[in-house]
Amino acid sequence: MLRISEIKLPLDHPAEALPAAIVARLGIAPTDLLSWEVARRANDARRKSAILMVYSVDVTLADEAAVLARFAGDNHVRPTPDTGYRFVATAPAGAPRPVVIGAGPCGLFAGLILAQMGFRPIILERGKVVRERTKDTWGLWRRGVLDPESNVQFGEGGAGTFSDGKLYSQIKDPRFLGRKVLTEFVKAGAPEEILTEAHPHIGTFRLVSMVEAMRATIEELGGEYRFGQRVVDFDIRDGRLRGLHLHNGDYLETDHVVLAVGHSSRDTFHALHDRGVHIEAKPFSIGVRIEHPQSWIDRARFGQCAGHPDLGAAAYALSHHCANGRSVYSFCMCPGGRVVAATSEEGRVVTNGMSQYSRKEFNANSGLVVGIDPERDYPGHPLAGIALQRHWEERAFVAGGSSYAAPGQLVGDFLARRPSTALGAVTPSYKPGVHPTDLSLCLPDFAIDALREALPVFGRQIARYDDPDAIMTGVETRTSSPIRITRGKDFQSLNVAGLFPAGEGAGYAGGILSAAVDGIRVAEAVALSLAG
Repeated sequence: MLRISEIKLPLDHPAEALPAAIVARLGIAPTDLLSWEVARRANDARRKSAILMVYSVDVTLADEAAVLARFAGDNHVRPTPDTGYRFVATAPAGAPRPVVIGAGPCGLFAGLILAQMGFRPIILERGKVVRERTKDTWGLWRRGVLDPESNVQFGEGGAGTFSDGKLYSQIKDPRFLGRKVLTEFVKAGAPEEILTEAHPHIGTFRLVSMVEAMRATIEELGGEYRFGQRVVDFDIRDGRLRGLHLHNGDYLETDHVVLAVGHSSRDTFHALHDRGVHIEAKPFSIGVRIEHPQSWIDRARFGQCAGHPDLGAAAYALSHHCANGRSVYSFCMCPGGRVVAATSEEGRVVTNGMSQYSRKEFNANSGLVVGIDPERDYPGHPLAGIALQRHWEERAFVAGGSSYAAPGQLVGDFLARRPSTALGAVTPSYKPGVHPTDLSLCLPDFAIDALREALPVFGRQIARYDDPDAIMTGVETRTSSPIRITRGKDFQSLNVAGLFPAGEGAGYAGGILSAAVDGIRVAEAVALSLAG
């Protein structure tokens, strides 16, 4: 087959227009097009008055060699890449069982790949099964009751379960491991369109059932889940991992561990540091969540085509480099979603964004965050970024009324440097509630200055983005892990053999897809090590 890319058609084109466009693009007779299927679909909304649909298609032709020869050097006409996944090893008889710590996207795919290769992994998860975890999470949102071991951050499915479910990434993926991830998601119940949409997403409710289905697959292949199992210490002797100490006093002997704990397992990071595991501080970002009516964003992005079923709820991506040397950018934008309480520690407030598959809730929300780095903002200790996060999360808890309500401020008040005393026309979605106040109480001065500079700039790019009644809630501190558990080319810790740092918590991913891909790569490294 050949892959033909950058085929552009009007938004409301008829179905027969696509094969006709393929024939015209290749300059062939209609009878020479034997079959075709969509490989990727996107939209180009740069001209709101003439929005286009952009396709990549895989085609079977009567004479593919002749067409390739005519289009030699044209990157938009080339052989269809082989995106099939091939296992790197098969478990030998009597192979030790590897352990995966964490059942988020990274741990889930590490466990799945190991199980599919016959290694029967043991998966330790400090939280609960996904449906029980969902009930506990709603307990914080509805009643202000936090379970520190079962919340947005901890439990089966990881933090990605309570998100927009975005399944796209900017990572380099020459082996098409992302395709393996999407294919397994479809097997678990995701809509097949995620295989072709340029910006696929799933949403929380669908993710819950998919996580359950993938757990069942792992168990059918000999894998084992152990919930409510928190690792509190690591047995490291002579530069090699020997076992794990659990919170209930149990000891699990193992010398191959995938560490996929997520970016909020702060107690685990401290335990690793205490044992001398090589850890580095890394950059992350802090800021707020900003909300607008989704209809404002739709009109700003799509003009008169807003609401078209082929476009869905509009998203955006914004960035600005400020005079104080800081960069402000939108993060984890959730069309038609809500802002959620995402703390995992008592006495702290953390915000995040979430959408359902339909993306039909009233508001659009996005993180609006400022980049920070260790040398400039938290020097001197590998875990200093964690202390910085906790400081501002505690300040946010107090500013919100010490009840897990989030501190909030209208954009107009924020730009005018005055506290908000009431909400405006935009109703915030965060539960258990939003307390109007002054966000400068819970963010560093350089971040406040950068946000004040960036908002009017973004308002010129997206109409009404800096509307006085738009609402900002704080704080967004868990954009990524503040540490990196450094690993070598063999995917093992630089100074502890048998420990395989993986995913977002270890500083090697950001988002569901990249974390899942990293889980596959690390699982392969474990398999190769175990198979000799």
